Amino acid sequence: MSAGRAKKAGDEGEALAAQFLEDQGCTILARQWRCRYGELDLVARKGEAIRFVEVKRRGPGAIGLPREFVDERKRDRLRKAAAAYLAEHDPDAFAQFDVAEIYEEPDGRFRVEYLEAAFE
Repeated sequence: MSAGRAKKAGDEGEALAAQFLEDQGCTILARQWRCRYGELDLVARKGEAIRFVEVKRRGPGAIGLPREFVDERKRDRLRKAAAAYLAEHDPDAFAQFDVAEIYEEPDGRFRVEYLEAAFE
């Protein structure tokens, strides 16, 4: 997949995850928030918790679960980026790290599997 197609697919996956979160009563605070530690795909609030959501999209026939690509190195970068976000926006908030898995079905439809508190 070309870089342009991968970016478009990633953006579409993030839009689907954002809609899923809004349907669950969350407010989207930021999309593709960047700092020196990397990017937070989605930042959402529900109640007292700020959710830092890593979005992983996989097409038909892809090998491995999307969550398997959020390895320890990636989790460490996400924790650092989340700390930077909280320091800037809401230092006292409770942070939660979630993973939104976006599956493209063979018929072209999409399915969201959402993992709350996927890691600490």
